[in-house]
Amino acid sequence: MTIDEKEKPRIYVACLAAYNNGKLHGEWIDCDRDSSDIWNEINAMLAASPEPDAEEWAIHDFENWHEIQIGENENIEKLAELAQLLKEHGKPFAHYYQDNGSDTTAEDFQDHYMGQYEDEKDFVYQMWEECGTLKKLEEININECYIDWAAIARDWFISDYLSVEVGYKETYVFNRH
Repeated sequence: MTIDEKEKPRIYVACLAAYNNGKLHGEWIDCDRDSSDIWNEINAMLAASPEPDAEEWAIHDFENWHEIQIGENENIEKLAELAQLLKEHGKPFAHYYQDNGSDTTAEDFQDHYMGQYEDEKDFVYQMWEECGTLKKLEEININECYIDWAAIARDWFISDYLSVEVGYKETYVFNRH
């Protein structure tokens, strides 16, 4: 999954010396790169400040982080890492991160993310199809119209799976274990 130019996770970093003196001075910075590049842009923005000896900065805005909230004093290294994970995994990672906290790793996400499905019933159906359960039922002449997909999905999602409905026929499924 790739992110186009318009969807890159970005932050607006403002010079606090200028801000405290009633001036707006800052810069939008793309975060989908190495943290040292982000630091270089922050330092260049501070060096160009209308206030002499500007040293302090804060994140005053952010965009394209999906559901991830960014604070004023976020760790730049963490932001670069998160932006890379969003670039690789997109919205599903953002939802997983929001539900599981700042210690979330790419490995955690990959271990728990099951995929995108139309809904919980679609997930159950595809799992049964993948493991051959539907084929076995056909072999003993049990038609799938007798299967209550909603009831099975309800049972599975009570304890073993978590779903996040993000749009029409767009549901992310995560394994809870």
